[in-house]
Amino acid sequence: MTLRILQNTWRNPWRLLLVINAAVIAGVFIHKIQLPPYVPYIHLLVDYHFGFIKRALIGAIVALFTDKVPVWLVFALGGATWLVTVGLYAKLFQKTFGFTAKTLPLFVFIAGSPFFRKNFMHTLGHFDIYGCALALVLLLMPAGSLLFVATAALFSIILVLIHHIHLLMYVPTIVTIVVLRHYLACGCTRSNVTFGVVALAIVSALFFAAQFLGTMPIPEADFVAYLKARMADPSRTDLLQFAYIWYQPLAKEISDTWDRLPHNILGVPVFALLIWLHAPLWRFFANLIGALANETHRRLVLAALIGVSLAYLVMFAMVFDYSRWISNWAVCMFLILHAVKMLPAARETPLIAAEDRKTNIFGLILTLIPRVGIIRPF
Repeated sequence: MTLRILQNTWRNPWRLLLVINAAVIAGVFIHKIQLPPYVPYIHLLVDYHFGFIKRALIGAIVALFTDKVPVWLVFALGGATWLVTVGLYAKLFQKTFGFTAKTLPLFVFIAGSPFFRKNFMHTLGHFDIYGCALALVLLLMPAGSLLFVATAALFSIILVLIHHIHLLMYVPTIVTIVVLRHYLACGCTRSNVTFGVVALAIVSALFFAAQFLGTMPIPEADFVAYLKARMADPSRTDLLQFAYIWYQPLAKEISDTWDRLPHNILGVPVFALLIWLHAPLWRFFANLIGALANETHRRLVLAALIGVSLAYLVMFAMVFDYSRWISNWAVCMFLILHAVKMLPAARETPLIAAEDRKTNIFGLILTLIPRVGIIRPF
């Protein structure tokens, strides 16, 4: 019996890789809950008590339910969001490709990527995952009416209120999903184009308001005193050391990023290696685009990929959390891959080969990598 199990595992190791991925994620979670949640915790404390300010939506929602915020809420809320996001992606993969032995390598390369679920576990409590979760909802819901465009606009507004950097991080991907799923399928009429343009203008205006008008209007000492009043344990003053980010102007953020650039740029070869290890997935994505029935669709998809990547390039120049940005860029590529699969195709695209030795090695390496990190690799 044991020999038979080992033989079946050797013939199809992808199921074993799923098990290893689950074990790695559990290990990342155990490690994560032992670390102080500096930035995620303070985001749960900040609300709209002093008027409209940036990065305050999550804290404002928390304030509706409790006056005192315990540290464990970071992990409870972050863990619940992670589980919902994983469930949404499983539903999307089932809808797009289905779960079979042939689709298992594709699922491992995406869901088991260190860029995706594992890094979201490492950044538990940060705001990145909300963009992914809302984009997944858009990929799952019907896209045949203006309600879809309105929902995408609402999601974009929510994301900008959570953190205005979402305008570069996930809003371009949401725009891509709307174009591919609604405008290419339903056509461009005066009403739906006008609606989309107005929605995008509103989201952009909100971004500029948050960036330039959303600074805290009171002295930092008073702000910190208010945050301490909302803490379940006010003695944990170490968790308030990032209060300055509500006062820091954009010029200072860019200056800090460029000051750190000589050191942080050393991680670029590692990021390039991690991207290269996904080569079987990128080949499948390229073939998927090449198989589209409409040449205009192919050109629009390529333009969207360039646009999303340029948004991340701008973000790289502004804020130095490079490991997070490259991970979310990859997640955006995964999401757009699903949107492309929903477009009409001239032919079926072959899936990632389960028997290819090099593909198996790449899959194993990616499975064993626990995460990418927040600023520098690992």
